[in-house]
Amino acid sequence: MLEDLRQTIARNRTGESVAMPSVCTAHPDVLAAVLTQAERLDRTILIEATSNQVNQFGGYTGQRPADFVASLQVMAERLRVDPNRLIFGGDHLGTQVWRHLPPAEAMEHARVLVREYTAAGFAKIHLDCAEGCAGDPAQLPDELTSERSADLARVCADEADDLLFVIGTEVPPPGGARHDEEGHIPATDPAAARRTLDMHMAAFGPLADLIGGLVVQPGVEFSPTKVFELPLARDPGLRAALAGYPKVCLEAHSTDYQPAETYPRLADLGFAIQKVGPALTFAYRKALYALDQLRPTRGALEAAMEKIMQADPSHWRNHCHGTTEAQYAARHTGFADRIRYYWATPAAQAAVAALKSDLSETIPEAKLSHVFTLETLHAAEDLAGSQVERLIAAEVEGALNPYYLEQADG
Repeated sequence: MLEDLRQTIARNRTGESVAMPSVCTAHPDVLAAVLTQAERLDRTILIEATSNQVNQFGGYTGQRPADFVASLQVMAERLRVDPNRLIFGGDHLGTQVWRHLPPAEAMEHARVLVREYTAAGFAKIHLDCAEGCAGDPAQLPDELTSERSADLARVCADEADDLLFVIGTEVPPPGGARHDEEGHIPATDPAAARRTLDMHMAAFGPLADLIGGLVVQPGVEFSPTKVFELPLARDPGLRAALAGYPKVCLEAHSTDYQPAETYPRLADLGFAIQKVGPALTFAYRKALYALDQLRPTRGALEAAMEKIMQADPSHWRNHCHGTTEAQYAARHTGFADRIRYYWATPAAQAAVAALKSDLSETIPEAKLSHVFTLETLHAAEDLAGSQVERLIAAEVEGALNPYYLEQADG
Protein backbone atom coordinates (compact mmCIF):
# COMPACT_ATOMS: atom_id res chain seq x y z
CA MET A 1 0.00 0.00 0.00
CA LEU A 2 3.03 2.28 -0.26
CA GLU A 3 1.45 3.57 -3.46
CA ASP A 4 -1.34 5.12 -1.37
CA LEU A 5 1.25 7.17 0.51
CA ARG A 6 2.88 8.23 -2.75
CA GLN A 7 -0.50 9.29 -4.11
CA THR A 8 -1.21 11.30 -0.94
CA ILE A 9 2.14 13.05 -1.38
CA ALA A 10 1.44 13.74 -5.06
CA ARG A 11 -2.00 15.17 -4.30
CA ASN A 12 -0.61 17.36 -1.54
CA ARG A 13 2.11 18.65 -3.86
CA THR A 14 -0.55 19.75 -6.37
CA GLY A 15 -2.24 21.81 -3.69
CA GLU A 16 -4.86 19.48 -2.21
CA SER A 17 -5.36 19.68 1.55
CA VAL A 18 -4.63 16.00 2.15
CA ALA A 19 -2.30 14.17 4.52
CA MET A 20 -1.74 10.72 5.99
CA PRO A 21 -1.43 10.22 9.74
CA SER A 22 1.66 8.38 10.87
CA VAL A 23 0.89 6.43 14.04
CA CYS A 24 3.97 5.83 16.14
CA THR A 25 3.15 3.56 19.07
CA ALA A 26 3.76 -0.01 20.13
CA HIS A 27 0.86 -0.34 22.57
CA PRO A 28 -1.35 -3.30 21.52
CA ASP A 29 -4.67 -1.85 22.75
CA VAL A 30 -3.96 1.47 21.07
CA LEU A 31 -2.92 -0.24 17.85
CA ALA A 32 -6.09 -2.37 17.91
CA ALA A 33 -8.20 0.80 18.10
CA VAL A 34 -6.19 2.39 15.30
CA LEU A 35 -6.57 -0.63 13.01
CA THR A 36 -10.31 -1.04 13.52
CA GLN A 37 -10.83 2.68 12.95
CA ALA A 38 -8.89 2.53 9.68
CA GLU A 39 -10.93 -0.48 8.55
CA ARG A 40 -14.22 1.25 9.35
CA LEU A 41 -13.14 4.42 7.53
CA ASP A 42 -11.65 2.38 4.65
CA ARG A 43 -8.32 4.15 4.97
CA THR A 44 -4.71 3.14 4.55
CA ILE A 45 -2.87 3.48 7.84
CA LEU A 46 0.84 4.12 8.36
CA ILE A 47 2.15 2.40 11.50
CA GLU A 48 5.67 3.29 12.61
CA ALA A 49 8.11 1.82 15.09
CA THR A 50 11.06 3.76 16.43
CA SER A 51 14.58 2.45 16.81
CA ASN A 52 14.39 2.53 20.62
CA GLN A 53 11.05 0.67 20.63
CA VAL A 54 12.02 -2.04 18.16
CA ASN A 55 15.54 -3.05 17.11
CA GLN A 56 17.81 -6.06 16.65
CA PHE A 57 18.27 -6.26 20.43
CA GLY A 58 14.54 -6.05 21.15
CA GLY A 59 14.31 -2.38 22.13
CA TYR A 60 12.17 -1.46 25.12
CA THR A 61 9.26 -3.50 23.73
CA GLY A 62 11.32 -6.68 23.49
CA GLN A 63 10.50 -6.91 19.77
CA ARG A 64 12.73 -7.16 16.75
CA PRO A 65 11.38 -5.69 13.48
CA ALA A 66 10.01 -9.00 12.21
CA ASP A 67 8.25 -9.55 15.55
CA PHE A 68 6.54 -6.17 15.33
CA VAL A 69 5.29 -6.79 11.79
CA ALA A 70 4.10 -10.30 12.65
CA SER A 71 2.23 -9.07 15.73
CA LEU A 72 0.38 -6.43 13.68
CA GLN A 73 -0.49 -8.97 11.00
CA VAL A 74 -1.90 -11.36 13.61
CA MET A 75 -3.81 -8.47 15.18
CA ALA A 76 -5.25 -7.43 11.83
CA GLU A 77 -6.43 -10.97 11.15
CA ARG A 78 -8.01 -11.22 14.61
CA LEU A 79 -9.82 -7.90 14.16
CA ARG A 80 -10.81 -8.70 10.56
CA VAL A 81 -8.83 -5.76 9.27
CA ASP A 82 -7.52 -5.97 5.72
CA PRO A 83 -3.74 -6.35 6.17
CA ASN A 84 -3.19 -4.69 2.80
CA ARG A 85 -4.19 -1.33 4.27
CA LEU A 86 -1.13 -1.33 6.56
CA ILE A 87 2.07 0.49 5.69
CA PHE A 88 4.98 -0.19 8.04
CA GLY A 89 7.41 2.62 8.74
CA GLY A 90 10.64 2.85 10.68
CA ASP A 91 11.21 6.10 12.58
CA HIS A 92 14.57 7.60 13.57
CA LEU A 93 16.50 4.68 12.13
CA GLY A 94 20.21 5.26 12.37
CA THR A 95 22.73 5.81 15.12
CA GLN A 96 20.25 7.22 17.67
CA VAL A 97 20.30 4.27 20.08
CA TRP A 98 24.08 3.91 19.92
CA ARG A 99 25.23 7.54 20.05
CA HIS A 100 27.35 6.72 23.10
CA LEU A 101 29.58 4.57 20.88
CA PRO A 102 32.29 5.67 18.40
CA PRO A 103 30.84 6.47 14.93
CA ALA A 104 32.15 3.34 13.20
CA GLU A 105 30.67 1.03 15.84
CA ALA A 106 27.38 2.93 15.99
CA MET A 107 27.04 2.83 12.20
CA GLU A 108 27.62 -0.92 12.16
CA HIS A 109 24.75 -1.37 14.60
CA ALA A 110 22.65 1.00 12.45
CA ARG A 111 23.32 -1.08 9.32
CA VAL A 112 22.06 -4.20 11.07
CA LEU A 113 19.05 -2.22 12.30
CA VAL A 114 17.93 -0.97 8.88
CA ARG A 115 18.65 -4.33 7.27
CA GLU A 116 16.29 -6.04 9.73
CA TYR A 117 13.63 -3.36 9.29
CA THR A 118 13.54 -3.55 5.50
CA ALA A 119 13.80 -7.36 5.46
CA ALA A 120 10.77 -7.49 7.77
CA GLY A 121 8.63 -5.42 5.41
CA PHE A 122 9.07 -1.87 6.65
CA ALA A 123 8.79 0.28 3.53
CA LYS A 124 8.72 3.90 4.74
CA ILE A 125 12.15 4.50 6.26
CA HIS A 126 13.12 7.63 8.17
CA LEU A 127 16.90 7.76 8.28
CA ASP A 128 18.20 9.79 11.21
CA CYS A 129 21.93 10.33 11.56
CA ALA A 130 21.79 13.99 12.57
CA GLU A 131 23.06 13.65 16.13
CA GLY A 132 26.69 12.95 16.82
CA CYS A 133 28.22 9.80 18.26
CA ALA A 134 31.13 9.60 20.72
CA GLY A 135 33.75 12.11 19.62
CA ASP A 136 31.37 13.87 17.21
CA PRO A 137 29.82 17.30 17.69
CA ALA A 138 26.32 17.15 19.21
CA GLN A 139 24.68 18.05 15.89
CA LEU A 140 26.33 16.91 12.69
CA PRO A 141 26.63 19.09 9.57
CA ASP A 142 24.47 18.20 6.58
CA GLU A 143 27.49 16.82 4.74
CA LEU A 144 28.16 14.11 7.33
CA THR A 145 24.50 13.46 8.12
CA SER A 146 23.69 12.87 4.45
CA GLU A 147 26.76 10.67 3.98
CA ARG A 148 25.79 8.38 6.87
CA SER A 149 22.13 8.33 5.81
CA ALA A 150 23.09 7.38 2.26
CA ASP A 151 25.24 4.55 3.63
CA LEU A 152 22.17 3.16 5.42
CA ALA A 153 19.93 3.73 2.40
CA ARG A 154 22.17 1.48 0.33
CA VAL A 155 21.83 -1.25 2.96
CA CYS A 156 18.03 -0.91 2.80
CA ALA A 157 18.06 -1.10 -1.00
CA ASP A 158 19.93 -4.41 -0.82
CA GLU A 159 16.93 -5.89 1.04
CA ALA A 160 13.95 -4.31 -0.76
CA ASP A 161 13.26 -2.17 -3.81
CA ASP A 162 9.85 -0.67 -2.97
CA LEU A 163 10.94 1.90 -0.42
CA LEU A 164 10.23 5.51 0.47
CA PHE A 165 12.97 7.29 2.38
CA VAL A 166 12.37 10.22 4.71
CA ILE A 167 15.35 12.36 5.62
CA GLY A 168 16.00 15.36 7.85
CA THR A 169 15.58 15.67 11.59
CA GLU A 170 14.48 18.62 13.69
CA VAL A 171 15.97 18.09 17.16
CA PRO A 172 15.33 20.66 19.95
CA PRO A 173 18.58 22.23 21.15
CA PRO A 174 19.91 21.48 24.64
CA GLY A 175 17.57 22.99 27.22
CA GLY A 176 14.47 22.46 25.12
CA ALA A 177 12.81 24.03 22.13
CA ARG A 178 13.39 27.74 21.59
CA HIS A 179 10.46 30.17 21.45
CA ASP A 180 10.13 33.36 19.44
CA GLU A 181 9.08 36.72 20.90
CA GLU A 182 5.41 35.70 20.74
CA GLY A 183 6.01 32.40 22.50
CA HIS A 184 5.71 30.29 19.34
CA ILE A 185 8.10 27.56 18.19
CA PRO A 186 10.15 28.92 15.27
CA ALA A 187 9.78 27.02 12.01
CA THR A 188 12.74 25.61 10.12
CA ASP A 189 14.42 28.12 7.85
CA PRO A 190 13.45 27.21 4.23
CA ALA A 191 17.01 27.76 3.00
CA ALA A 192 18.36 25.35 5.63
CA ALA A 193 15.70 22.79 4.71
CA ARG A 194 16.61 23.10 1.04
CA ARG A 195 20.29 22.65 1.82
CA THR A 196 19.52 19.47 3.79
CA LEU A 197 17.43 18.09 0.93
CA ASP A 198 19.99 18.94 -1.74
CA MET A 199 22.80 17.35 0.26
CA HIS A 200 20.85 14.13 0.71
CA MET A 201 19.81 13.99 -2.93
CA ALA A 202 23.44 14.25 -3.97
CA ALA A 203 24.66 11.70 -1.42
CA PHE A 204 21.93 9.16 -2.27
CA GLY A 205 22.91 9.12 -5.95
CA PRO A 206 20.82 6.50 -7.82
CA LEU A 207 18.61 6.09 -4.73
CA ALA A 208 17.65 9.77 -4.65
CA ASP A 209 14.40 9.05 -6.48
CA LEU A 210 13.26 7.05 -3.44
CA ILE A 211 13.39 10.08 -1.13
CA GLY A 212 9.77 11.02 -0.46
CA GLY A 213 9.79 13.07 2.73
CA LEU A 214 11.72 15.80 4.53
CA VAL A 215 11.29 16.26 8.29
CA VAL A 216 11.16 19.94 9.24
CA GLN A 217 9.70 21.96 12.09
CA PRO A 218 6.46 23.78 11.17
CA GLY A 219 6.09 25.30 14.64
CA VAL A 220 4.40 22.57 16.70
CA GLU A 221 5.72 21.06 19.91
CA PHE A 222 4.68 19.99 23.37
CA SER A 223 6.33 19.83 26.77
CA PRO A 224 5.15 17.83 29.79
CA THR A 225 2.89 20.73 30.80
CA LYS A 226 2.18 22.78 27.66
CA VAL A 227 1.17 22.38 24.02
CA PHE A 228 2.71 24.91 21.66
CA GLU A 229 0.04 25.44 19.03
CA LEU A 230 0.77 26.12 15.38
CA PRO A 231 0.33 29.82 14.52
CA LEU A 232 -2.37 29.27 11.89
CA ALA A 233 -1.83 32.58 10.12
CA ARG A 234 1.90 32.02 9.68
CA ASP A 235 3.33 30.50 6.51
CA PRO A 236 7.02 29.77 7.01
CA GLY A 237 7.43 29.12 3.27
CA LEU A 238 8.73 25.59 3.64
CA ARG A 239 7.02 24.40 0.46
CA ALA A 240 9.65 26.41 -1.38
CA ALA A 241 12.32 24.04 -0.08
CA LEU A 242 10.78 21.26 -2.19
CA ALA A 243 10.89 23.12 -5.52
CA GLY A 244 12.06 20.81 -8.28
CA TYR A 245 11.36 17.68 -6.24
CA PRO A 246 7.70 16.83 -7.01
CA LYS A 247 7.83 13.42 -5.28
CA VAL A 248 8.92 14.85 -1.93
CA CYS A 249 6.63 16.18 0.81
CA LEU A 250 7.17 17.66 4.24
CA GLU A 251 6.79 15.49 7.35
CA ALA A 252 5.77 16.95 10.72
CA HIS A 253 6.69 15.37 14.05
CA SER A 254 5.24 16.18 17.50
CA THR A 255 1.83 17.13 16.12
CA ASP A 256 0.14 15.58 19.19
CA TYR A 257 -2.52 17.52 21.13
CA GLN A 258 -2.98 20.27 18.54
CA PRO A 259 -6.42 21.83 17.95
CA ALA A 260 -8.37 20.14 15.13
CA GLU A 261 -7.87 23.09 12.76
CA THR A 262 -4.09 22.61 12.89
CA TYR A 263 -4.05 19.44 10.79
CA PRO A 264 -5.64 20.78 7.59
CA ARG A 265 -3.45 23.87 7.97
CA LEU A 266 -0.36 21.66 8.14
CA ALA A 267 -1.54 19.91 4.98
CA ASP A 268 -1.94 23.31 3.29
CA LEU A 269 1.64 24.12 4.28
CA GLY A 270 2.92 20.96 2.57
CA PHE A 271 2.95 18.46 5.42
CA ALA A 272 1.50 15.34 3.79
CA ILE A 273 2.76 13.12 6.63
CA GLN A 274 1.71 14.06 10.16
CA LYS A 275 3.15 11.99 12.99
CA VAL A 276 1.28 11.22 16.23
CA GLY A 277 2.13 8.93 19.13
CA PRO A 278 2.04 10.12 22.74
CA ALA A 279 -1.41 11.67 22.27
CA LEU A 280 -2.82 8.21 21.57
CA THR A 281 -1.33 6.53 24.63
CA PHE A 282 -2.29 9.65 26.60
CA ALA A 283 -5.89 9.02 25.51
CA TYR A 284 -5.55 5.37 26.53
CA ARG A 285 -4.29 6.37 29.99
CA LYS A 286 -7.01 8.99 30.26
CA ALA A 287 -9.70 6.35 29.63
CA LEU A 288 -8.20 3.92 32.13
CA TYR A 289 -7.88 6.56 34.84
CA ALA A 290 -11.47 7.67 34.22
CA LEU A 291 -12.65 4.09 34.67
CA ASP A 292 -10.40 3.80 37.72
CA GLN A 293 -12.60 6.39 39.42
CA LEU A 294 -15.71 4.23 38.99
CA ARG A 295 -14.52 0.98 40.55
CA PRO A 296 -15.03 -0.09 44.18
CA THR A 297 -11.29 0.32 44.86
CA ARG A 298 -11.21 3.83 43.44
CA GLY A 299 -7.77 4.90 42.24
CA ALA A 300 -6.18 1.45 42.58
CA LEU A 301 -4.77 1.51 39.04
CA GLU A 302 -3.18 4.92 39.50
CA ALA A 303 -1.63 3.78 42.79
CA ALA A 304 -0.29 0.64 41.12
CA MET A 305 1.24 2.63 38.25
CA GLU A 306 2.89 5.04 40.69
CA LYS A 307 4.50 2.10 42.49
CA ILE A 308 5.70 0.64 39.18
CA MET A 309 7.20 3.95 38.02
CA GLN A 310 8.91 4.58 41.34
CA ALA A 311 10.49 1.12 41.22
CA ASP A 312 12.05 1.95 37.84
CA PRO A 313 12.46 5.71 37.34
CA SER A 314 14.67 5.36 34.25
CA HIS A 315 11.92 6.40 31.81
CA TRP A 316 10.80 9.54 33.66
CA ARG A 317 13.62 10.77 35.91
CA ASN A 318 15.13 13.09 33.29
CA HIS A 319 11.76 14.31 32.02
CA CYS A 320 9.74 15.14 35.15
CA HIS A 321 10.95 18.14 37.10
CA GLY A 322 9.88 20.55 39.83
CA THR A 323 8.19 19.85 43.14
CA THR A 324 7.13 16.42 44.29
CA GLU A 325 3.57 17.26 43.24
CA ALA A 326 4.71 18.52 39.82
CA GLN A 327 6.73 15.37 39.19
CA TYR A 328 3.77 13.20 40.16
CA ALA A 329 1.51 15.09 37.74
CA ALA A 330 4.10 14.83 34.96
CA ARG A 331 4.42 11.08 35.47
CA HIS A 332 0.70 10.41 35.35
CA THR A 333 -0.90 13.15 33.26
CA GLY A 334 1.94 15.03 31.54
CA PHE A 335 1.78 15.52 27.78
CA ALA A 336 5.16 13.78 27.42
CA ASP A 337 3.27 10.66 28.56
CA ARG A 338 6.27 8.95 30.08
CA ILE A 339 3.89 6.42 31.66
CA ARG A 340 3.59 4.79 28.24
CA TYR A 341 6.91 3.02 28.81
CA TYR A 342 5.41 1.06 31.70
CA TRP A 343 2.14 -0.38 30.34
CA ALA A 344 3.89 -3.47 28.95
CA THR A 345 5.33 -4.52 32.32
CA PRO A 346 3.70 -7.59 33.89
CA ALA A 347 2.69 -5.59 36.96
CA ALA A 348 0.95 -2.95 34.86
CA GLN A 349 -0.79 -5.55 32.73
CA ALA A 350 -2.06 -7.26 35.88
CA ALA A 351 -3.31 -3.93 37.25
CA VAL A 352 -5.19 -3.16 34.00
CA ALA A 353 -6.67 -6.68 33.97
CA ALA A 354 -7.88 -6.17 37.55
CA LEU A 355 -9.52 -2.89 36.53
CA LYS A 356 -11.38 -4.56 33.67
CA SER A 357 -12.46 -7.40 35.96
CA ASP A 358 -13.81 -4.95 38.54
CA LEU A 359 -15.88 -3.23 35.84
CA SER A 360 -17.22 -6.29 34.06
CA GLU A 361 -20.81 -5.31 34.84
CA THR A 362 -22.52 -2.69 32.68
CA ILE A 363 -21.98 0.84 34.03
CA PRO A 364 -24.97 3.21 33.74
CA GLU A 365 -24.46 6.11 31.33
CA ALA A 366 -25.34 8.61 34.07
CA LYS A 367 -22.37 7.37 36.07
CA LEU A 368 -20.07 7.30 33.04
CA SER A 369 -20.98 10.89 32.20
CA HIS A 370 -19.10 12.04 35.30
CA VAL A 371 -15.76 10.93 33.79
CA PHE A 372 -16.33 10.76 30.02
CA THR A 373 -17.59 13.36 27.57
CA LEU A 374 -20.87 12.74 25.78
CA GLU A 375 -18.92 12.63 22.52
CA THR A 376 -16.86 9.70 23.79
CA LEU A 377 -19.92 7.92 25.17
CA HIS A 378 -21.77 8.24 21.87
CA ALA A 379 -18.73 7.13 19.87
CA ALA A 380 -18.32 4.05 22.08
CA GLU A 381 -21.86 2.90 21.28
CA ASP A 382 -20.85 2.13 17.69
CA LEU A 383 -17.76 0.10 18.55
CA ALA A 384 -17.26 -3.60 19.26
CA GLY A 385 -16.20 -5.31 22.47
CA SER A 386 -17.08 -5.00 26.13
CA GLN A 387 -18.24 -1.66 27.50
CA VAL A 388 -14.81 -0.96 28.99
CA GLU A 389 -13.03 -1.89 25.76
CA ARG A 390 -15.37 0.30 23.74
CA LEU A 391 -14.79 3.30 25.98
CA ILE A 392 -11.01 2.91 25.77
CA ALA A 393 -11.13 2.55 21.99
CA ALA A 394 -13.45 5.56 21.64
CA GLU A 395 -11.03 7.73 23.61
CA VAL A 396 -8.11 6.64 21.41
CA GLU A 397 -10.10 7.13 18.21
CA GLY A 398 -11.10 10.58 19.35
CA ALA A 399 -7.44 11.57 19.52
CA LEU A 400 -6.80 10.30 15.99
CA ASN A 401 -9.98 11.54 14.32
CA PRO A 402 -8.67 15.05 13.47
CA TYR A 403 -5.88 13.52 11.38
CA TYR A 404 -8.36 12.01 8.93
CA LEU A 405 -8.87 15.22 6.99
CA GLU A 406 -10.99 13.87 4.15
CA GLN A 407 -13.22 12.05 6.63
CA ALA A 408 -13.74 15.30 8.50
CA ASP A 409 -14.56 17.10 5.25
CA GLY A 410 -16.99 14.38 4.24
